[in-house]
Amino acid sequence: MEIPSTVKQPDQEDPKKERTDGEPGENKEEDERPQVMENGTQDERKQWFPNPNMVSDCKQMARESSVSYTLGKEFFLIAGHEICIRESLDSYGALVWPGAVALSQFLENNRQQVNLLDKAVLEIGAGTGLLSIVASLLGAWVTATDLPEILPNLTFNLSWNSKGRCRYTPQVTALTWGHDLEKDFPSTSCHYDYVLAADVVYHHNYLEELLATMHHFCKPGSGTTLMWANKVRFQSDLKFTERFKSCFDTTLMTEQKEGDVMIFKATARE
Repeated sequence: MEIPSTVKQPDQEDPKKERTDGEPGENKEEDERPQVMENGTQDERKQWFPNPNMVSDCKQMARESSVSYTLGKEFFLIAGHEICIRESLDSYGALVWPGAVALSQFLENNRQQVNLLDKAVLEIGAGTGLLSIVASLLGAWVTATDLPEILPNLTFNLSWNSKGRCRYTPQVTALTWGHDLEKDFPSTSCHYDYVLAADVVYHHNYLEELLATMHHFCKPGSGTTLMWANKVRFQSDLKFTERFKSCFDTTLMTEQKEGDVMIFKATARE
């Protein structure tokens, strides 16, 4: 199995990720200034706020699916571990969305169908990192990606929840959909067994770039499998789903009627 150059082996140490012992919240300085993995920066976030209905949707999901919900933190019990996710309301990428929870639970409960053990996994639009954390706990080599301003919180959550628990150290790097893909992730050296995406389709203007990014990592002959989970919120979501199905060989793995979340498994059309 060819492992992407961005992935570290289990015995490699990264001094950037050292932290003090203790439970989340015990070290105030640690919580406020998360240490940054590879390519992470302490960029100031954009000051804009999600649609209140979407925030309410997120909190309702948290009450139904997580162990507990407190202001700024959610706690999940997945893959045999309690996972603490620090979130905020200053961007979509700083919240846990239903698709991430649904796909995380699907991966935990369907390990024979989707075996991540010792597999190279890339997550696009990783947000708070829940899905990447679960993939790491299931034994995958994980690279989590998102916009530069999302990386500090993503890095904190991955570092906090994976240290001492995972076979491989998860990595974080910036990825802007549709931009410099071959330069930053050359096809000759960056091969992934699985690409994960959760709730990456919502009311934004970058659906073409998202589809191009999916195509880049899931080319014919690559052997890459794409797992995509999304809650249906807008008509544009359904239109993108139809385009997605026309571009890839897709299988609807499950559909959660109560939450309107669909999980697709897809491979490139040969």
